[in-house]
Amino acid sequence: MRRLVSRLPYILVGLAALAAMGNMGLLDPGRLARGAANTAVFASSLFPPNAGVIAILARAMAETLQMALVGTVIGFILALPLALVGTRTLFSPWITSPVRLLLGLVRTIPSLLWALVFVVALGLGPAAGSLGIAFYTFGYLGKLYYEAFEGVDREVLEAVKGVGGNRLQLMRFALLPEGANAILSQLLFIFEYNVRASTIMGFVGAGGIGFYMQVYMQTLEYQRLATLLLLILAVVLFMDIFSAWVRKHYLLAFK
Repeated sequence: MRRLVSRLPYILVGLAALAAMGNMGLLDPGRLARGAANTAVFASSLFPPNAGVIAILARAMAETLQMALVGTVIGFILALPLALVGTRTLFSPWITSPVRLLLGLVRTIPSLLWALVFVVALGLGPAAGSLGIAFYTFGYLGKLYYEAFEGVDREVLEAVKGVGGNRLQLMRFALLPEGANAILSQLLFIFEYNVRASTIMGFVGAGGIGFYMQVYMQTLEYQRLATLLLLILAVVLFMDIFSAWVRKHYLLAFK
C-alpha cells in the first residue's frame, strides 16, 4: 500500500498525459497513419534541394545571426545589473521583489510576440527582431543570474563583509567571480537559443531568414525550403560546436 501511495503522483501524471493525448487525437491509429503518409509525401517533395537560392538565403541567414547577436548582447547588458539588484543576499525584499516581478513579466512574453510589438513600434525589419530577442533575453537571464548569485557560498560573502566590504565590493569580489561559470554558461545557452528563435522572426515581419521560410511554405516551393532548412541545420550545428569549444577553453573572469 505504501509503495502504491508513493507512486500515485507518477500514475496520475501518466493518466493525465494519456487523457491529453486522447483529446488531441494522438491515440487515433487512423489519424496517425494519415499523418505518416502525409509526412512521407512532404519529405519526398523536399528533394532534391534547390541550390539556386543559397546566395539569397546566406544573406538572410547573416541578418538572422546579427539579430541573435545584438539581441543577446543587449539583453545581457540589461540583465546582469538588474539580477544583482534582485539578489536577496544583497538587498531587502522591498527592492528585490519589484525587480523580480519586472523580470517575470518580461519573461512571460515570448520573443516572437516582443518582436511583433516592436514591428508595430519601429516598422518592419531586423531592428524589431533584435529588440524582441533582447527583451526575452533580459527576462530570462535576469532570473537565472539572480538565482546563481543567491547560490554563492555564504562564507565567501562573509569573508568580504569581514574586511569591511560594501554592497558594490560584494558584487565585485564575491558574486561576480563566484558566479562567473554560470554567467558564461547561461549566456552561451541563450545565444544558441536566440539563433534558433531568430530564424522565425520573419513570420511577423522582423527580418531574417524566417521571411523566406514563410514565403516558401505558402508558395509550396518545398525544394527551396529544403535548402533553407539545411542551411539552418548547418548553422545550428556550428553554434553547438562553437559553444562547446568556448565552454572547454574559456572562463569568464573578473579582475
